[in-house]
Parts: sequence; C-alpha cells; structure tokens
Amino acid sequence: MALFRDIVSITDHLYLSSGAAACNEPNICSRGIKCIINATTNLPDTTIPGVEHVRVPVNDVPHSELSAHFDAVCDKIEAVKKQGNSTLVHCVGGISRSSALCLAYLMKCKKMTLEEAHSHVKARRPFIRPNIGFWRQLIQYERTLYDKNSVTIIESNVGPIPSVYEKETQGMLW
Repeated sequence: MALFRDIVSITDHLYLSSGAAACNEPNICSRGIKCIINATTNLPDTTIPGVEHVRVPVNDVPHSELSAHFDAVCDKIEAVKKQGNSTLVHCVGGISRSSALCLAYLMKCKKMTLEEAHSHVKARRPFIRPNIGFWRQLIQYERTLYDKNSVTIIESNVGPIPSVYEKETQGMLW
C-alpha cells in the first residue's frame, strides 16, 4: 500500500507524491523524472540537475482556481512524455491539489471519465482527497471535455460531497 512519503506511479510517465517525497533526488532520478510540477505556494523547489520545475501557485482551499492550470499542466506532462521522460506532480501532502491535477490529466489525455480517473489514482494512492472546490472544477472540466458528467456533487450527512464518496460516507453520524 502506498505511504504518504511514497512516489506513486499514475502512468508509465506520470508520478504523484507529497512535497517531502519530491525532495528525494535518488527516487526522482531513478524514475526518469525530468519535470516536477509543484502545486504549492510556499514549498521550495529542490534543485536537481537536469530537472525542470513548474510552479502552480494555488492554495488548498475550495475557492482557489486550480482549473485555470488544468490545460497547461496537461500539455506540459504530454510534452515531457513526448521527449521520453516522466513528470512528478506534488503538493504538500499529495492529497488534494496534485491529485486533482492528475485527475485532470487522465481525463484530457487518457480519455478517462472523472469517475474512472479517480478510481485509477485512488487505487495507487488510496488517501487522495481533492477539496470540494477542486471537485466542482473537475466536474466542470469533465463537462467541458465530454459534454456529460460521471461524478456529481451530492448532499450527505457530512455536507456536499462528490458522488464517488457516497458509499464511504453512508452511515456516518456527525
């Protein structure tokens, strides 16, 4: 099972991790990672020779506009892939911002629905949990890409949640 400090493979050229894991130069180099996308406002980039850094300066709060970066991040990951290299996407915990960017990539470039993308990433990093604002943006992005949605926002005992969390929140008392 993936641990918080692990770098996990999302595809053969895309990795996801926390900020702490993104500082591990041997793990970066052994995976052929040549681009690190840092989806934080405050974590410094680790200087690794031959590795490009891209900053996505977004806070992990529901009103942050992460979707403004979806297309540019997807295009960058694809460009790095075309050069035969890999990309690592991280935020502070590898839970919300970076996982949302990976979901956007899988939808746009791998033609997955949002539900399929979520299942794919969650199978590799079980504790992903984009915040509700990022979920709303991902749902809109899926609608833009496919003119339909596989995930919706529903009301639950714990407030609004994406429909992919419905089963795990059933029976919760707050």
